[in-house]
Amino acid sequence: MSAKILLVDDEPAQIELLRYNLEKAGFQILQADNGRDAIWMTEEHEPDLIVLDWMMPEASGIDVCRELRARIDTRLLPILMVSARGEEGDLSLGLDSGADDYITKPFSPRELVARVRALLRRARPSLMQDVLEFHGLSLNPETMRVERDGVAIHLGAKEFQLLSVLIERPERVFSRTQLLDMVWGHGVYVEERTVDVHMSRLRRALNKTADGGAPRPDIIRTVRGTGYALTQPVAKSK
Repeated sequence: MSAKILLVDDEPAQIELLRYNLEKAGFQILQADNGRDAIWMTEEHEPDLIVLDWMMPEASGIDVCRELRARIDTRLLPILMVSARGEEGDLSLGLDSGADDYITKPFSPRELVARVRALLRRARPSLMQDVLEFHGLSLNPETMRVERDGVAIHLGAKEFQLLSVLIERPERVFSRTQLLDMVWGHGVYVEERTVDVHMSRLRRALNKTADGGAPRPDIIRTVRGTGYALTQPVAKSK
């Protein structure tokens, strides 16, 4: 089953370029050339992800993003904002409006496809069949199977989602707020302490050995006052 992508842009040449590259990557494509139609098509066709241009007639990408985030049925829909505006304030506004990611023009088609795959892998792992691997750790989004050094690891739903985020971008530090948005969703009130609780469960599961022996080297790094990252494990000295 291929993911359904809604492209929203009022520039015909741009939308054709995006359509060509995303269809080549195996995605189904819908398209709209203004904000109002984008909202209508989202209601009618239920896309798995939206690639949304900032500057459009009738309703801007920011307006569309805010409206979709205000609705219960679309508040978790992955949105990739596209814009020629690359200033830090514009980036913050795009993300604060509810976009999950932001890409600045000009960009390569390969980067766009990679960003789309990344968002889908986090939000709809069943649509993506890539097996993610990092230093003996593997995660299969399709089967929801996790292994470390060939041994199966059983995780709860939230722990699996947290690991999916971390393993996609190893060594990157994710703040608790970012993890809450990615795993629990925008606009959902959950205390940041909840992230710590689930991350502790994830760490225990990943480090536990089948025979009850010494724990495996820790693969999750805690950055005090900030958040967490998946990092190369360091064996403890004897």
